[in-house]
Amino acid sequence: MIEKILLALQAPVAMLFVSRLLMHYFQLESYQFQGYFRTLWRQKKKVILPLLLLTVVHMAAYLASTYFIYQTTNILTEDPETKRIIYAAVSFLAVVAAGVLLRRQGKNAPAKKPFVVTARVKRLYGVHLIAVIGLGLLIGLLPMNLPLLILYFIYPLLLPLVVALSAVLALPIEKTIFRLYFRSAQKKLLENKGLIRIGITGSYGKTSTKFVLNTILSQKYNVLCTPASFNTPMGVTRIVRERLQPSHQVFIGEMGARHVGEIKELSSLVHPQIGILTAVGPQHLDTFRTIERIEKTKYELIEALPEDGFAVFADDGDIVTRLYEKTEKPKCLVGRAGTEVWAEDVQVSATGSSFMLCFKDGEKIPCETRMLGEHNILNILTAAAVARHLKLTAAQIARGIAALQPVEHRLQLLKSAGGVTVIDDAFNTNPRSAKKALDVLKAFPGRRIIVTPGMVELGAEEEKYNEEFGAYMADCVDIAVLVGKKHTAPIVKGLQEKGFKAENIHVVSSLDEAIRLNQTMLKAGDVVMYENDLPDHYSEG
Repeated sequence: MIEKILLALQAPVAMLFVSRLLMHYFQLESYQFQGYFRTLWRQKKKVILPLLLLTVVHMAAYLASTYFIYQTTNILTEDPETKRIIYAAVSFLAVVAAGVLLRRQGKNAPAKKPFVVTARVKRLYGVHLIAVIGLGLLIGLLPMNLPLLILYFIYPLLLPLVVALSAVLALPIEKTIFRLYFRSAQKKLLENKGLIRIGITGSYGKTSTKFVLNTILSQKYNVLCTPASFNTPMGVTRIVRERLQPSHQVFIGEMGARHVGEIKELSSLVHPQIGILTAVGPQHLDTFRTIERIEKTKYELIEALPEDGFAVFADDGDIVTRLYEKTEKPKCLVGRAGTEVWAEDVQVSATGSSFMLCFKDGEKIPCETRMLGEHNILNILTAAAVARHLKLTAAQIARGIAALQPVEHRLQLLKSAGGVTVIDDAFNTNPRSAKKALDVLKAFPGRRIIVTPGMVELGAEEEKYNEEFGAYMADCVDIAVLVGKKHTAPIVKGLQEKGFKAENIHVVSSLDEAIRLNQTMLKAGDVVMYENDLPDHYSEG
């Protein structure tokens, strides 16, 4: 019986080591099953090859051990039972060793966003251990027939499905824990009776607007702002539970979404009194499918405001403006002259911008900022509208705008040796922000170089938007370094349609290769922009 258990466990135990890569993909996709399976399809070579190798080792070890167990020559011992256990143990160790080596190889591979062993991952691993071992014992200990033998041999190839099954089994636990944390954060927010709660959402611009608003409001208030891109229900819940203090006067929560209903859920957590809608456009079309569904989801924030709340809309002359017009709650439209807040005498340069901040009541405030790009002025106007609503003075608003720093990975100027200017705009891009970034690059003197893998998460429209990106790029850059041959093919097509010189298009396989290429051709006076940087689960390698 011991040898049967060892042979039944050799594949499951080895699979536990190899599971790390799949767990990482699941984490990168925010534990969403649809995204997990899409990633498995994109990264099928990285997933299948290790599992295929493990399957071969597993099969070879089993067959070898079975042969030596039942052959007549007594190599190690004359005792048949001891002989069976020894050969089964050798087989077990060989397969587990293969799993350990494959895990080590995967663990040492460079990752832009490393795997983080959170409490949730630990719980998932616990359930996964039970699932993998349980299924392995069930398959290995049942009376063996041909179908079961085949299933036994190919069990490692089923690991992606077993990980998904483990996540399904763990889901009730996660939902229970999340609801407890969610209600705890909700209670903590509402217990602070004087706390001003602000929600910000939009297809793009929400993170930059959040940091702008935080800087300006901090001239008067003690502000807690969700950091980085913490914009999911669990992320916002965590920040509230860990960082919100009774001394805070304002809470700013960024609200992101990939599915209809997620902004509504975040709003039920934050209970915002002020809501900001920055934009509605093609973002996450792989999950939303249509712009109409994105519009519905983003407007959930405005619907969640109380009747005496305050809604701020960034005028786009399109969807956002239409949503402003249909809103009956206290509201504010910013952007163009004649709205509640706008900018005049705008001067944009490679080092920042200056403009006159204008309010509908006639007040004007001269402002300067080091943030790059004319589109960032709209983010500032939006934040200024909220600041004015919260009774900040003109001096406080101007001082806050002057204190603004470029947001990390969003048109961030970086120091570089050799007289080269580097613009880091590596955060996940979209069609609108990509064109705005190109406008910024175009304004710089010198030879302009872009490094980009293009855009993702745009569903069926992805190829079209990347081709348009390439066409717009043709008039803004001198050299295009494109990362990923398959994914950037539409960009190449867009460049070529505009007559961009073929010798100035370089297609490389990775960001590291792009950096090495730049090192060979950059010279003093050049400007290089890194536009978008795809996470590991989108790489083509």
